[in-house]
Amino acid sequence: MIDTWLTRTFGLTVPVVGAPMAGPGEGGLAAAVSAAGGLGMVGLNASRSPAWIAEQAAVAAAPGAPYGVGLMAWVLERGDAQLGAVMSLDPAPALVSVSFGDVAPFVGRLRERGLRVAVQAGTVAEAVAAEAAGADVVVARGAEGGGHGRDEVATLPLLQGVLDRVSVPVLAAGGIVTARGLAAVLAAGCAGAWIGTALLATREAGTSAAARRRLLGADETGTAYGRVFDVAQRIPWPPEYGGRGLRNDYFDRWRDRLDELATDDGAAGELAEARAAEDYDTAYVYAGQGVGLLTEERSVADVLADLAGAERLLRRF
Repeated sequence: MIDTWLTRTFGLTVPVVGAPMAGPGEGGLAAAVSAAGGLGMVGLNASRSPAWIAEQAAVAAAPGAPYGVGLMAWVLERGDAQLGAVMSLDPAPALVSVSFGDVAPFVGRLRERGLRVAVQAGTVAEAVAAEAAGADVVVARGAEGGGHGRDEVATLPLLQGVLDRVSVPVLAAGGIVTARGLAAVLAAGCAGAWIGTALLATREAGTSAAARRRLLGADETGTAYGRVFDVAQRIPWPPEYGGRGLRNDYFDRWRDRLDELATDDGAAGELAEARAAEDYDTAYVYAGQGVGLLTEERSVADVLADLAGAERLLRRF
């Protein structure tokens, strides 16, 4: 078993945290990751209610292993409901992530409640600020990562800078899908990896059959980064945090016309209809550049068993 701060602190057998992905990453996926030896996380979008949070946390906690919850600072700035719900959970989450905005006020409140806090950082400056705010662990999230985040720096150069500048444990995120990726970031000095795309095609993920087919058919060049889908849905993500997902016709049509898209109700309706119909030439599937390494639908246990092979790779050196 690989021994790191992450495995020791949370009693894990694999130094992996399942990224809190809103949509695919509900309680069932979190429970499966935790049951397989990692730390599963429940992802919240802006509309999730306290009742939904309590329900999904109960599912995540059902195996009796540690679980976590992911929050977004820009959402918490609009109201305390999600923060209050997370701080009231019983059993309490072993880890709460809060990212994407001014995290300092929320990190402090969570730590006052006795909760460990992770913060995702897409630049070295963001990582330094996260440590100053009191984060227990910093997630160095490179531009390769799926879903929302910054696009300025790739994982490897970001990771080197962050490891040199912060003293708290660091997890790596972005492009880590197999044992080789996990071994690489452990060798660099990370306490573990924060993985999302690797879990998207698992049977336990809340990914539809049609979306799985698109994921399994994509290669490493099949993603694109931008704000198209947020603008079309009128979701007020801070503009510095775009999203990486599978590239499609809708994205290509609108990527350079965001101002027009913001007021085009027909285009917004087209996306809503496509999502309902699971038409992924228009609707989105968020995923990172590691998507090309997904070859078949597997169980979460199989994915984590593969990642645990990082120990054998590290022994070869």
